[in-house]
Formats: sequence, C-alpha cells, structure tokens
Amino acid sequence: MRIELPLVSDQPEQPPRQPTGAPGAVVVDEPAATRNMRDVQDTAVRELLRLSPVIDELGARFTGAGEQIALVGGPVRDAMLGRLHNDLDFTTSARPETTERLLAGWADATWDMGRSFGTIGCRKGPWQIEVTTYRSDAYAPDSRKPAVAFGDTLDGDLGRRDFTVNAMAVTLPDRRFEDPCGGILDLAHGLLRTPGTPEDSFSDDPLRMLRAARFAAQLGFTVDPGVVHAMTDMAQRISIVSAERIRDELVKLVLAPDPRRGLSLLVETGLADRVLPELPALALERDEHHRHKDVYEHTLTVLEQSIDLEVRLPGGGPDLVSRLAALMHDVGKPRTRRFADDGTVTFHHHDVVGAKLTRRRLKALRFSNEVIERVARLVELHLRFHGYGSGEWTDSAVRRYVRDAGDDLERLHVLTRADCTTRNRRKADRLRRAYDELEERIARLAEQEQLDSVRPDLDGNQIMELLGVGPGPEVGAAYRYLLEARMDHGPMSTDEASARLLEWWRARSGS
Repeated sequence: MRIELPLVSDQPEQPPRQPTGAPGAVVVDEPAATRNMRDVQDTAVRELLRLSPVIDELGARFTGAGEQIALVGGPVRDAMLGRLHNDLDFTTSARPETTERLLAGWADATWDMGRSFGTIGCRKGPWQIEVTTYRSDAYAPDSRKPAVAFGDTLDGDLGRRDFTVNAMAVTLPDRRFEDPCGGILDLAHGLLRTPGTPEDSFSDDPLRMLRAARFAAQLGFTVDPGVVHAMTDMAQRISIVSAERIRDELVKLVLAPDPRRGLSLLVETGLADRVLPELPALALERDEHHRHKDVYEHTLTVLEQSIDLEVRLPGGGPDLVSRLAALMHDVGKPRTRRFADDGTVTFHHHDVVGAKLTRRRLKALRFSNEVIERVARLVELHLRFHGYGSGEWTDSAVRRYVRDAGDDLERLHVLTRADCTTRNRRKADRLRRAYDELEERIARLAEQEQLDSVRPDLDGNQIMELLGVGPGPEVGAAYRYLLEARMDHGPMSTDEASARLLEWWRARSGS
C-alpha cells in the first residue's frame, strides 16, 4: 500500500533545540543527527506499512463519522526506533461513547479501559488497541488522582504529554506526521526533554519523574539537564502518587535493557530516597583504609551480571524476580555493619536482615505475595553457597540447598554467580570452579534421587497406619522427621523408613 506520510512536517526545518534550562550543555553532532533523521524516517515508513491493515481501517471509520483520530505516543516513537510491537495507542476527538460505538462491529472485542479517563480498549486480530479522547490531566497539590479534562485539538493533546519523543502523532487516514514539540529532533539526538517546562510537566503528573528514569533505561537516552534539575527539586512531590503506579514504573525500569542508567538517575536526583530508600542507603561511606567495597556500586554490578546470566533461566529473561533479588540482595548491610578493633568491617546476618527489609519494601510497593516471597527467599539464601568452602559439603547439605531454593534454584545459581565482583582473578576463578562443582553435584544427586520432588519415603496414610494414629499434629511431626531423615541419608526403602519412624516414635513416646 502506498505511503502518503511526510515524515518531516511542512514546517521549515528547525535547528536542534538546546536542553531546557541548560544552554550549550549538550553538544550535537549535526551530520550524525541528519543521518539519524534519515534512518528514523526510513524505519518509520517500514513500520507504518506493517500497521497499514489496522490504521487505515480505523482512520476511515472515525473520519467517516466526522471525528479526528491519530496514532500517537509510544507506537510512533517506537516505529521510528524500529521497536516493533502490536500495542497501539490512538488519540481522537471522539468522546468515549462515540469511540465505543465506532469500534463495535469492527473490533473482535472491546472493553472499558477507563471511561472517566476517556479510554476505550479493543482487540483486532493480533493488535491490542487503546483509543483515548484528547485530554489534559493535572494533579492538585495534595491529590493522588489527576483531574481529567477532555480537549478539542490534537496539538493540545500532544502538548500535555510527558516527553517530546512521546508527543508525536500520525493523523489518519492521511498519514500526516505531527510534531509540534520537536520530538523527532530529540529522538535523533537521543535526548529526553519535556514539551513545556519540566516543572509544569512534573507538577501535572509527578510520576513523569520516574518515567524519565525508566525511558533512560529503556531507550539509552540522555536526560536533559533541565529535566534532571527539576526532578531533583521536585522529588518530594512523588509522595502523592499511589504505590501501585510507582511499582509499575519501577518494574518497567528494572526490566529495561539498562536498568543501571535509570536507577543511578533515581539516586542522583533523590527520588530513590522516596521510592526505594534501601538503594541509596547502600552508598556506605568507606573507612579511611578503603577496606570494604562500595556496596552501592557492587549492587549495580551484580544486577548487570545477573542480567548477563539470564540466558540460564527459562525464557531467557528479562526476569523480574531475578533482577529484584540482585537489586535487594545486600540491603541488610547498612543495618548490620560493624567495625572491629583492627579496622575490618563485618556484615554478619545481613542476609536474614536483608530478607526482612526486602519483604517490607516490596509489600509497601504492593507487589504480589508470590513475588515478595520469592525475592526475599533468594536474598536470604544468597550467602548459603559461601559455606561450601573447598567443596566439602555433605550430600545432606546439598539436598537442603536444593530444597530451600525450591522452584528458584536456577535463580539462586544466577544470583550467587553474579554476586562475585572481585577484581582478584584468582579468587574469582576459585569461586567459579567451586560453584561449577556444586552444580555438578546437584545434577548428579538430582538424577539419582529426583531432588526436584524430594518427599519422605512414607506418605501420610502409611504413617497413620504404621503408628496407629488418626489425622493430627502427630502425623505432621512424623512427616517432618522423615523428610529430615531423607535429607540426611538419601532415599530409603519402605522397610528402612518404617524402622526409622518406629524408633523415632518410641523415643518420642518414652517407651
């Protein structure tokens, strides 16, 4: 199908914009930017050809009813970056009830995404679509929810968006590119900038400060110095945003290709002090002899190394539980740091303390109970391997290691390996070999004993029959005893397990 889209608008070409509030702070390579512009345009044309079946039909449907509609925001930005996906956002002059009527009979299914916010969702083949009425949002100084007002123009809708690279649109069905805020130039320059002043933007929706860090991590963009300055000055305003919205942004940031970039920005601006205070707390001051690592930098390195090891996990990543465990694994260190008389530093039991802090923080951010328990368990277990020493663990200790890790054994492998950040190559090689050996022992025992489903050698019915008791606490105690015996001695025959259980029962009964 023929493309009518002029990817550079009819307005005369403008020189690159200087960063807000920081004239001359960013030096732009103009020939490179021009080449980037051409690449962006070519990529967008290819992506719009792929989108033609849905955008042409939707455009004709709305304009035929006398309404305006445009592809907008992230899908336009990602089309220019070559980031293909099937989630499409549109903005329209139509009110929600009109949008719902126009989608009926065309979409495979429709649903109310949030009528009060002007959004109706639908599915058409492989496409997930959201259509939102032109609008402007603003927060009152002490409000957690935005006041929504519907607008009448596309430019007005684009001007209220978070960043210029998200304030571009393609009108339908004529496919005209609209870019009133210079987003295509910022995209070519890899710059994250707000359409108006960042202070006004962040006052309207403080969550945009976290989105700046998230987009930096996702896209690898430089954040405009004026934006960073506003984030720093307005960090306290994030307190009016709900924990659920903060959690969702943090999840997207942590799952991004370069979470270190975004997390560092949160720490630099003071936002982390309010949404994830355990992270900046890791920047412990060093003693004068530099006898312990910078725990904050160590943590970010462990996160990066765990990402590199995600190929080991089912699905190959990105893996939220694994990344959160890497991020939180040492959060107990500030609470447990002690200085000995000789100047050495210890962090005894920081694994246990860290697990408690992790549960508290993830609960405050409204993570699911499953995610909370999995991450906290990995934090609590992350030091277990260091008791392996020279490989002298008994089979019983290996079985317990596997049992305690449960379904997260592979994640524990990733975290433990990633936690080695020493620059001493000899020490790093020794730790790697020791963990290789442990994994080999786990594999051998798993093959011999089905470690992934370790259970006592007698079930509940057999226990009750052998002991002559009914359901009750005695059966649970017997079950636990047999499970520990299984861990200590490996698989037993029914006769062996019965003999051990009867001996335990007699000793327990005093007979």
